[in-house]
Amino acid sequence: MSFWSGRAVLVTGGAGFIGSHLVRRLVDEGARVRVVDDMSSGHPNTLRSVAGRIELRRADVSDREVATAACRDMEAVFHLAARLGGRGYIQTHPVDSVWNMVIDGMLFAAAQREGVQRLCFTSSACVYPIDIHDGPAGPVSLREDMADPWVPGRAFPDLEHGWAKLMSEMALQAYHRQHGLRSVVCRVHTAYGEGENETHAIMAFIARAHLRQDPFTVWGDGTQSRNFIYIDDIVEGLLLAAEKIEDATAVNIGTEEQYTINETIELVFELIGFHPRKIAHDLTKPSGVPARAADLGRARQLLGWEPRTSLRDGLRRTIDWYVKERASPDLAERLPTLLMER
Repeated sequence: MSFWSGRAVLVTGGAGFIGSHLVRRLVDEGARVRVVDDMSSGHPNTLRSVAGRIELRRADVSDREVATAACRDMEAVFHLAARLGGRGYIQTHPVDSVWNMVIDGMLFAAAQREGVQRLCFTSSACVYPIDIHDGPAGPVSLREDMADPWVPGRAFPDLEHGWAKLMSEMALQAYHRQHGLRSVVCRVHTAYGEGENETHAIMAFIARAHLRQDPFTVWGDGTQSRNFIYIDDIVEGLLLAAEKIEDATAVNIGTEEQYTINETIELVFELIGFHPRKIAHDLTKPSGVPARAADLGRARQLLGWEPRTSLRDGLRRTIDWYVKERASPDLAERLPTLLMER
């Protein structure tokens, strides 16, 4: 029997990209799921396959009463609600990023008051110091102890988004120390998959390739590397972390594989069957840190987990979904706006 069978589980932000996949998996596992989402970036349609099998509330958990009611009678909470987008969004919406500390603080306090038995908080790889990603020997594999607000030199996150996530990690660890709130921090790395929108890199590449864009625009010089992790692997990691870790320990939910942006777009071209005559690297647009990859030693040790989906297989599934479900006749007109929204 599944660990989650029969458990009352709250998923905040459960109508969003990662949240909706997690909700569907929890339902399959036999959990009794409550979703609270203000629908500022999520949509009820993401949950249509489980409609009638979940409790869905449209509300904002930054409100104290909403957060309290959301946590009431829940055994476990997966906290994904956040004002979050891709690189373009977080760079142009710093206040929204800072507001995430309010959302997280309200939710943590409500979970503690209502006696929630375990809480899984989705943090971000942006908590890692921006000056350590790329060293003399090449990209650095990020270990969880490399980001720590209590150690000099280990607190220099990526923009306001990274600072807010790191401060919320610290707050959750305080709740564990003072109140015994059983919890875990999951540092999710560069996610992609069915249901994500064009504000994130993979989906932007797919959209541009689907449109046969030529010249094909890439933000940055394309040499920056990322560890793209497919959505099914993320969900599996979140479930295992919530089940196995109770002391607010942080764990990477990412991959050790690294692909440069240039390598990634070439794979997208191959799978879509299109290659532009020219690739235009736009150096005026935000492109993030030069490299990012996760060290998975802790995840293997504590969770017995590591990703199973290759980038090629994940991209193939994501492209198939995008062409069938997401691409619209007015995509070319809407794309400049979609790239910067949530």
